Amino acid sequence: MMDRSPAFAAAPAPVRERIASRIESIDIVRGAVMVLMALDHVRVFSGVPAGGPTAGVFLTRWVTHFCAPAFFFLAGTSAYLRGGGVAGSSISRWLATRGVLLVLLELTLIRAAWTFNFDYAHYSLAGVIWALGWCMVLLAAIVWLPLPAIAALGLALIAGHHIVPMVVGGQQSALLASPAGPLLRVLYFGGGFAWGGASEPNFFVLYSIVPWVGVMSAGYAFGRVMTRPAPERRRWCVRAGLAATAAFVLLRALQLYGDWPWRPGPGEEPWAPAWIMFLATTKYPASLQFLLMTLGPMLVALAALDGARGRLVRWLTVFGRVPLFFYLLHIPLIHAVAVGIAAVRSPQALTWLYGNHPMRPGDPPSGYAWGLPLLYMVTLAVVCALYWPCRWYEKVRSARRWGWTAYI
Repeated sequence: MMDRSPAFAAAPAPVRERIASRIESIDIVRGAVMVLMALDHVRVFSGVPAGGPTAGVFLTRWVTHFCAPAFFFLAGTSAYLRGGGVAGSSISRWLATRGVLLVLLELTLIRAAWTFNFDYAHYSLAGVIWALGWCMVLLAAIVWLPLPAIAALGLALIAGHHIVPMVVGGQQSALLASPAGPLLRVLYFGGGFAWGGASEPNFFVLYSIVPWVGVMSAGYAFGRVMTRPAPERRRWCVRAGLAATAAFVLLRALQLYGDWPWRPGPGEEPWAPAWIMFLATTKYPASLQFLLMTLGPMLVALAALDGARGRLVRWLTVFGRVPLFFYLLHIPLIHAVAVGIAAVRSPQALTWLYGNHPMRPGDPPSGYAWGLPLLYMVTLAVVCALYWPCRWYEKVRSARRWGWTAYI
């Protein structure tokens, strides 16, 4: 069970009971995306590319696209449930404090775990935890709005952010080269910029704030749905999920709005089979079609897993209840395993494994890249190894609901 704020205690008793009875479905989905996230991060250190024209490599990357949308959406939903849907200083303070902590962790411990080096002056990463943190800080203010306004804001940012490049047009390069360029990259465009007197880019934005703050806001508003009785809740999740998926298929097929065209233009050769090109949506910044493609099935999964039981479900629930703890452990563990494998089978790659992952390590040495069977075996081993410490921490967190464990 997640920690509760004083606002939760002030919520109506029927709402508290429904939240308590349904929280496991969220934890199951969150635990599943943690496993998928581990798969993607094993891929980073394996030297396997992030997608490509072959089905095995493409799907290995594509299935992990569900992670970030689920993280941000369910973080918003969990914030709503933590506060019982009641805006107040306690939930705002918790969101702001935890958000700042996430930003600091990304820039220090997580950066070191990715690289196994301490050359912070030449490489810092604004990754998913960074963006999650800043979105929580912004949500700390957003929660004071009426819930319909929060829902409208979230949907507007998700669906409307493509207007930005339309408006900017050919001025984008000039804007990014201006003094406002770093802020614009953080807010929307992503990419690298120089800071601290550096002559070359040394700070790299992988996840921009927009549209992810919209996803988190929509997830917060969706928390109201998750407090409804189980049958009604499931119907809402299925309908919303199927509607989002259908919208993705329609928009993608017609190439109307929300992403780059996937069909080759006149005289262009397709780079992959048509079904791969159809599913290859834009993640940085996350396009409308990318978010529809991932959030739709995630919502259907919330309904399908409501009340699920079994050993696998119990394992996923453990991971889903302590996601940040899992995150802080899994990157250094995967990195260390990759170093060990390289020491045995390809020592020439050891230097590469101490590079600036995940964005600027350079190409892996010739002959280093793993096959997919090894990639999946290592992922399974890492996930199994993390179960026991996560189970231990879940028990610690349950016993200390209002201490420091509320933030990790």
